[in-house]
Amino acid sequence: MSAAVGRAVGGRAAPANPIVALDFATRAEALALVDRLDGLCRFYKVGGELFTAEGPMVVRELRERGCEVFLDLKFHDIPNTVRGAARSAAALGVRLLTVHGSGGEAMVSAAVEGAGGRCGVLAVTVLTSLDAGSLAAAWGKPGASVQDEVLRLADDARRVGAHGVVCSGQEVRAVRARHGESLRLLVPGLRLGGNGTDDQSRVATPAEAARAGASYLVLGRAVSAAADPRTAMAAVLDSLAATG
Repeated sequence: MSAAVGRAVGGRAAPANPIVALDFATRAEALALVDRLDGLCRFYKVGGELFTAEGPMVVRELRERGCEVFLDLKFHDIPNTVRGAARSAAALGVRLLTVHGSGGEAMVSAAVEGAGGRCGVLAVTVLTSLDAGSLAAAWGKPGASVQDEVLRLADDARRVGAHGVVCSGQEVRAVRARHGESLRLLVPGLRLGGNGTDDQSRVATPAEAARAGASYLVLGRAVSAAADPRTAMAAVLDSLAATG
């Protein structure tokens, strides 16, 4: 795996890396936020909404601007299909991509193989929109523990050589305690102090997630929907600096 994908620097864990989500329906809206945050952020998430509307071209344009890209399409299919999708994503020059850990070890392993070390494969554990009750209902596991399921899928991801996992800020300490620096942890569902939770169930602030051991922090509406995205982003960077 390339050095650009890794987190360790000189044997020490690097600070948590903030990523701003470009959750927009058009390229114009997405790039307007990129321009607005120039100098404050160079790492962006392209998810299902934007990629479906604009396709690979928006990823290429971000790369041409010198930005890193987290492609968050959460692949979940038979291993051969996921292998090909990961290969195509890596060819676009993305730094990170997601697959659903619940797709099984063979599928996650196929994604790692397809990526070929050119980008990091992150296994999504339990979506941050799910709490214990909704997880139990969706997965047909009465009494299921969110943390236990996150840890189980993290174990699977590590066994097959995934770069890391996606989990909420509430599970970071447990995953870090079990896996140390063997897995990178990406945390979505972050909110600034005083913000609502919207459709998320398991939330944390960027500083809380960073202190717990997060590797990457995905900032969505806390920045993109702020009255002044630059001010919101600067506040996040200040809070992260204080954790160091």
